[in-house]
Amino acid sequence: MLNIQRIALREIRLPLKEPFRISSGVLSERRICLLELTDADGTTGWSECVAFEQPMYSAETIDTAWLAIREWLAPRVIGHAFEHPSAVFAALSRNICGHNMAKAAVEMGCWEVGARQRKLPLSRMLGGTRDRVPTGISIGIQATPAALAERAKAAYDQGYGKIKVKIQPGADVAFVAAVRETLGSKVHLMADANSAYTLADADHLAKLDAFGLIMIEQPLGRDDLVRHAALQRRLSTPICLDESITGVDQAEDMIALGSGRIVNIKPGRVGGFASSKAIHDVCERAGIPVWCGGMLESGIGRAHNVALASLPNFSLPGDLSPSARYWEQDIVTPEWTMDVDGMVQVPLDGPGIGVTVDLDRVDGLTVRREVIGSAKMATV
Repeated sequence: MLNIQRIALREIRLPLKEPFRISSGVLSERRICLLELTDADGTTGWSECVAFEQPMYSAETIDTAWLAIREWLAPRVIGHAFEHPSAVFAALSRNICGHNMAKAAVEMGCWEVGARQRKLPLSRMLGGTRDRVPTGISIGIQATPAALAERAKAAYDQGYGKIKVKIQPGADVAFVAAVRETLGSKVHLMADANSAYTLADADHLAKLDAFGLIMIEQPLGRDDLVRHAALQRRLSTPICLDESITGVDQAEDMIALGSGRIVNIKPGRVGGFASSKAIHDVCERAGIPVWCGGMLESGIGRAHNVALASLPNFSLPGDLSPSARYWEQDIVTPEWTMDVDGMVQVPLDGPGIGVTVDLDRVDGLTVRREVIGSAKMATV
């Protein structure tokens, strides 16, 4: 029985090793909201809200998520008994529109607590079947095609199983061409546009068909399944939808309309694990492969993603890069690594997320803290 009594929110500020640029903006420092949930039996679990500082990826930000958790979502779980963590998503969704990233942070933390109570690795609690998962790398927009090709070559030499390059108008066809020429035809290569194009760019985007990409991710608007369907008919390259898929209904609509042939599942974007699993199952039945995207998470968020990516239909490498890809020092031990085959180990030796939160480091990085629940509410 799950009976959360206390949720501690923390904001930490974790500087990136280098700025990360996508079509909608640049990140140099990651403001991260961490949640520490404590059950009535004293079991504690951790989760992470993946919302950015600015509404550049979705309407949510770290500050709107903090408000939503404090005012509306935490009260839905604190002091309420649940037979299983899978019931939490429905409780958080009832009469509360949107705020998927805030919901996911609470819901995924409940799954972690539930896994610890049952003495199960989180991956097995979710129904995962693998002990390691393939990882890819996401490379931000670079100044020149040559610079991008150099970055891609270095990533390939490190063993990454998939190379994703960010693109935008003016930094697309020539950039992808340079990477493909450098890496050769057999390397798994994809482009991610983060909704930077319109259907008027269809002829231009069709030029990317020449490079044998495994997918083009989210070329058009986040809410536009109809135009994505029209573009997919124009392209031989599979379209992968990311921002457009915010729940199982959108995944079913994508399949019905033919808006894409692959889905990127980010648990934060879709409201947590229950929704992710539902999307995974719908796609599996339809023969649509899925993979797990990343949101520049700390090691806590990475742990949740790795657990999810162990489910059977996650058949493409995810954005599950090692800690050292983004951070000088992560906030968990051991830090996330990959082996020489470009694989990340799924923790199976203990309960929950399988890594230990470095409390001293988290304390040192914390700039804001609030406790909600049985302990007296406090803000630091």
